[in-house]
Amino acid sequence: MAQEPENGAEYFGTEVRAWRTKKGMSQRELGKAAQYGQQYVAKVEAGERLASPQFARACDAVFGTPETFTRLRRRIVQGAFSDWFEPFKKLERRATVILAYASTFIVGLLQTEDYAHAIFRKAHPCDSPQVTAEKVERRIVRRQVLQADNPPLLWVILDESCLRRPTGGPRVMAEQLAYLLEQCRPTSTLTLQVLPFASGTPAWHSAFTIMEFGTDEPAVLNQEDMGTGQIVDDVEMLTQANLFFDRLRADALSPDASQALIRKVMEEWTHEQGT
Repeated sequence: MAQEPENGAEYFGTEVRAWRTKKGMSQRELGKAAQYGQQYVAKVEAGERLASPQFARACDAVFGTPETFTRLRRRIVQGAFSDWFEPFKKLERRATVILAYASTFIVGLLQTEDYAHAIFRKAHPCDSPQVTAEKVERRIVRRQVLQADNPPLLWVILDESCLRRPTGGPRVMAEQLAYLLEQCRPTSTLTLQVLPFASGTPAWHSAFTIMEFGTDEPAVLNQEDMGTGQIVDDVEMLTQANLFFDRLRADALSPDASQALIRKVMEEWTHEQGT
């Protein structure tokens, strides 16, 4: 008996494989008809990535299923599957370059346990302590991406508000900022910059992540909304996202100046903790 799909991306991929088989097509033939490579089709069918809107529309055209795959993909990104984030984590583990902008909270890959706990408790106060603990554990496990033999190049831009918002209180903030400084060691693949308040209006207002894979596989953009995520590989959107990231990077402090600011704010939190 075939294993049931565990998340939306796997469910979508299962349906693509079923219809492709029904049509007597190979992955290469489907890719050619949809103007995608065979490897892309294989990753979609395996649930390793959620198909792009263009691929979903192409499947509807090739299989003769008007709007079926388009609607299915829309339901997935709108939260029809509670574990919509699983495809993102799979992509994150394979990425060679990760560019992330955080406008409110420090990015998940760089969060401490107590910081993550404070975020989850504020967002989901009705969760049991066990459920919160499980969410925190899943987030902390993501750090393994940075501990791999060949970790990705991680370039993070944090809005200054990420350093100053009292998430979890002074002790949690002081420990979180100390952890950031620890991750900026010379042997790390992390480049960290802070976008200071003095830079004025940011080029973009909400968090986003760009992941690249170092092969013929297209890069992807992830944007989160309330309880859902949007993973896209639309060329125009990626081009715009890269331009936003470049503008944010240009307005941000240098890595050395960013670490100096983080250390200063950390000392402020430490002082407040002792008062």
